[in-house]
Amino acid sequence: MSAPLYGLVLSGGHSSRMGEDKAALAYAGHTQLERAMALLGARVERAWVSVREDQQADPLRGQFAQIADRRRDLGPMAGILAAQETHPQAAWLVLACDLPLLDEATLVQLVAARAPEAVATAYRSSHDGLPEPLCAIYEPRSHALLEEYVRAGRNCPRKFLIEAGARLLDEPNPRALDNVNTPNEYGAASDALAGRNMREPKHLTVQYFALLREQAGRREEALESAAGTPQELYQELRQRYPFTLGSDVLRVAVNSEFADWTTPLRTGDTVVFIPPVAGG
Repeated sequence: MSAPLYGLVLSGGHSSRMGEDKAALAYAGHTQLERAMALLGARVERAWVSVREDQQADPLRGQFAQIADRRRDLGPMAGILAAQETHPQAAWLVLACDLPLLDEATLVQLVAARAPEAVATAYRSSHDGLPEPLCAIYEPRSHALLEEYVRAGRNCPRKFLIEAGARLLDEPNPRALDNVNTPNEYGAASDALAGRNMREPKHLTVQYFALLREQAGRREEALESAAGTPQELYQELRQRYPFTLGSDVLRVAVNSEFADWTTPLRTGDTVVFIPPVAGG
């Protein structure tokens, strides 16, 4: 018989890159924490919010049952371990609180594909193929392995899932597990949830470095593009300029911060394509 499935929304981060509490960010009239708890609560027997000790009196988190971290400096691992120690008989569906594009279908598939005989069941990232540890089900047998992992001075849940041989699934919605860490990402996610057409032409500034600067014949340009992501923008620019480097060897930054190639673009963004040093 499978262990009961409980739910945990991790909300104990410091939100340093966002500059404000990510759990309290509003999307379509609801805070991210409220939305995450509503999605999770429909899929599990009971659900809690994971908090730091100093967050227990927070009014937003106070709306929900809480499990406080018992250890410091472990990141998300502290919340997972505290939940397992509180209810060791349960399996835990763990969610980060900063997944505004998470949809019901993604959680339904995860629960339906749960493998109780495995250490955990998780999604394979649509971006890099690695496990997504913060939308995953951790079985009771994972607790001893997590404790051993932490005692060895390690705290990365993604590496834990890799080494533990978690069952991995393909995401039904490639953007469902995109997290939001910066104001720019928050704006893009809000636009997406509001149903705005991300394919409308955008006014962008593009900067080139090293070999790309030589091949484009310019350092910077302002342009209009319907590209939705840096990946699409770069492919569009390769039709215009004789770029010889593929995106797999480049880095990309959006508004002065390194970004994923699938980061949604908004009008007014500045995009920088950065070759390796050896490229120029």
